[in-house]
Amino acid sequence: MILSDILEQEQIITELKAGDRWEAIDELIDVLVSTGKIKADSREKISEVVKKRESNMSTGIGFGVGIPHASTDLISDVIGAFGRSSSGVDFDAIDNQPVNLVMLFLVPQGQFQKHLHTLANIAKLLHKKDFRQTLQDAPGKSEMFEIITSQNS
Repeated sequence: MILSDILEQEQIITELKAGDRWEAIDELIDVLVSTGKIKADSREKISEVVKKRESNMSTGIGFGVGIPHASTDLISDVIGAFGRSSSGVDFDAIDNQPVNLVMLFLVPQGQFQKHLHTLANIAKLLHKKDFRQTLQDAPGKSEMFEIITSQNS
């Protein structure tokens, strides 16, 4: 799956309020609840699963990018939410730099290959400096969504 397959414009936050990775994860999960991608009564369990995965090893991959992710049996399709922070979020990233772009995604339990493939595609895309800069510079949600959907991989 590619980024544009799992994101809709409503699932983008142009300015995260979060100061750390735990708050960012909660903020992005709240977007998935408010857009109906996950049920409100599943929110806490999903948050717990993502945070457990994140506590094992930070998904701050460097270059100002964080990709928190997890598998859960509480969803039936791959879903995600994207957030941008101009001030940066403390993500305990491998390069010790703040994270400005956070892509949270969830994969249905048992779909290991889809999980790896989705993670690889998102990481590959967010590794591109020009792509990251264009997202950082985009004035709003619709422009960010257009940038994301213009990418094929």
